[in-house]
Amino acid sequence: MFMRVGQFDVANDVPGNEATIRVAVLLPCYNEGLVLRTVIERFRAALPDATIYVYDNNSCDDSIAVAQSAGAVVRSEKRQGKGFVVRRMFADIDADIYIMCDADETYDASAVPSLVAALIDDGLDMVVGTRVDPSGTAYRPAHRFGNWMLTSLVRTMFGGGFSDMLSGYRVFSRRFVKSFPLMSQGFEIETELTIHALQLEMPVAEMPTRFKDRIEGSESKLQTVSDGIRILWTIVTLLKQERPFFLFGIVALAMMGLSLLLGYPVITEYMRSGTVPRLPTAILATGTMILGFLSLFCGLILDTVTRGRKEAKLLRYLQCHSVHAMRDRLSHIGSSGAIE
Repeated sequence: MFMRVGQFDVANDVPGNEATIRVAVLLPCYNEGLVLRTVIERFRAALPDATIYVYDNNSCDDSIAVAQSAGAVVRSEKRQGKGFVVRRMFADIDADIYIMCDADETYDASAVPSLVAALIDDGLDMVVGTRVDPSGTAYRPAHRFGNWMLTSLVRTMFGGGFSDMLSGYRVFSRRFVKSFPLMSQGFEIETELTIHALQLEMPVAEMPTRFKDRIEGSESKLQTVSDGIRILWTIVTLLKQERPFFLFGIVALAMMGLSLLLGYPVITEYMRSGTVPRLPTAILATGTMILGFLSLFCGLILDTVTRGRKEAKLLRYLQCHSVHAMRDRLSHIGSSGAIE
């Protein structure tokens, strides 16, 4: 480990000035006044040098007052939805390492030094805190099943080995955050974060972290059915954007298979008698085959466009220093005798 978790002090050429690795804790918040002070205090104890930001999303309780009294930097996002909040946080905050965690006190803040250490030591761009529920009651069965189903679907379509795609506890490098073209509005944000890492083949990891029950009086904002449908739709949308040839190729194969199924009796009858007695079926089979080829060519064209978009995102990603590059630069300054 090359630094104190949260900060590495290096003297600049200007006397008295210091270059530091800036760590930001990002807490999206909606009506979490009951637990917010505890969450802030636990992250401050785990990362005393980090700056803690609370982004309020139109809370109706005293979340803003609690966050201010606890010493956090408080800002607001008026557009309702976690995706809007994360978009605002990523755009506004300038740091080298970002920790994002739901502010509901269900995640283990004491695990964050280990997550940050893994990011730095292994030169990663994202570390996901996978949820481990010792009590067996914190993770609702419907949420557990939905997470497993959606995670398996993403693994099948995009590859990768994430086991808890919907975890709200993550650590990011700067180049992940600043290359992320976020579009989500709600709880589907975690899906988009995961697929972004998979598409650019970023170095990522998972670490188990304790997950516990909400305190009495605190309610989950996640709606199992409606948010599950939105996440599923996000997966399909991102599949169309990121792997169009795969999606349109499946549609093309289905159309062509249906065309052959419809056209086989027509062809055999024509070979036997030289007539086409079922003309509507023949027209339907021909039209379906044409649609299949159109879908195939649409996939090829969109795949070319997607490659251009991926290259643009990759170039943006490579413009930012990696965690290892930043570590090596600071270590070099330290070995040259610049550290006080």
